Amino acid sequence: MAHAQTVAAQKPWSGGDAPFNISWGKMMMWFFLVSDALTFSSLLIYYGATRNMNREFWPNPDEVYNHFPMVEGHIPLAFVSLMTFILIMSSVTMVLAVEAGHRFDKKGVIKWMIWTIIGGFIFLGSQAYEWYHFIHGTADGKVLENGMGIIHGANMTENQYGPKQFANLFFLITGFHGTHVFSGVILNIIVLFMTIKGVFHRRGHYEMVEKVGLYWHFVDLVWVFVFTFFYLI
Repeated sequence: MAHAQTVAAQKPWSGGDAPFNISWGKMMMWFFLVSDALTFSSLLIYYGATRNMNREFWPNPDEVYNHFPMVEGHIPLAFVSLMTFILIMSSVTMVLAVEAGHRFDKKGVIKWMIWTIIGGFIFLGSQAYEWYHFIHGTADGKVLENGMGIIHGANMTENQYGPKQFANLFFLITGFHGTHVFSGVILNIIVLFMTIKGVFHRRGHYEMVEKVGLYWHFVDLVWVFVFTFFYLI
């Protein structure tokens, strides 16, 4: 009899409140992030397979990504490492914004969201600088095999660095990630203005900051893999 009462009490979820002790917003954000992670994984797996098939001709990252603003000469991977550091620090400031929201510290949320947005804009500006130099290439360029010309930089059909797939995948994957960063900055700006207007204080929670924070952390984590695949390996 007791067993029957226990089974009856454990009815399956039939709608209403979210079943996993999290809100619908968080659950949907996690669903989106998992699906987006599969997309990025597919792109990086394809990059690895393409590189393996062209490993004899694939360029050395130290020879491609070696420029630094206002510095003469080559400093391999220094600039992209700085970009990575800035993006990771913006993830730290986002954590602090979420923590301030848990304490209902409106001023703290505003402060740390501003720093997160600044970090995002710096990263996007740095990526634009990286693309600029990648597209324009080096002054000496690459002499064509037939000696009929020189290729400078990269586009979607040819590049001075190596196989055309190298440039195509660089534009595709870093551009796709950059689009995510830009979207995250826009979302952060919206949440910042909502915080300033006191929307979350009136709601009684700062969950929106946490949901946007999940997206931002995901973008930062993806960049770690992009950085590893493109710049380190």
